[in-house]
Amino acid sequence: MTRILFVCLGNICRSPTLEAVARVEFARAGLAVAVDSAGTADYHAGQPPDRRSIAAGAAHGYDLSALRARQIVAADFTRFDRILAADRANLRDLAALRGGRGTQPALFLPDAEVPDPYYGGPADFERVIELARTGMAALIAELRGGPR
Repeated sequence: MTRILFVCLGNICRSPTLEAVARVEFARAGLAVAVDSAGTADYHAGQPPDRRSIAAGAAHGYDLSALRARQIVAADFTRFDRILAADRANLRDLAALRGGRGTQPALFLPDAEVPDPYYGGPADFERVIELARTGMAALIAELRGGPR
C-alpha cells in the first residue's frame, strides 16, 4: 500500500484538507492509499483543523472533524512513500528536517503552491478545496501509471 503524507505549516488548514480530500478521492478511485498530514511547526499540535477548513470541507463532502494537528517527525521520512508539501517554504523546511535520509519531499502541485488561507476569508478556503481536487486527480492518474 502506498503511504502519502501531506504537509503544511501548522497542519490545521491546507494539509488536513488535502488529507481529507485524498481519503475520499482515493476511495472513489478504488485505490488503496494510506494518507496522513502533518505540519512543519508545532503551533497547533493536538488541535482540530481550523473551523473554516472543516466547514469548507463539509460543504464538499470531505470530513475533517476527526483530524488532529501534529508536527512531522524524523520517522515520517521512512514511514511514507511520498511526502508532499503545500508550498515551497514548507518544502525547504522539509528538506532541512530530512537531513538526507528517507523520502525526498516534493510539492503537492508540481508547478504551483497551495496558498495558506489562514488570514483570508471563505473564498480562500474554497480555493484550497479546488486545488486539492485538481491535485488529487493528477495524483490518482499518476498512481494508476499515467503522467502527473
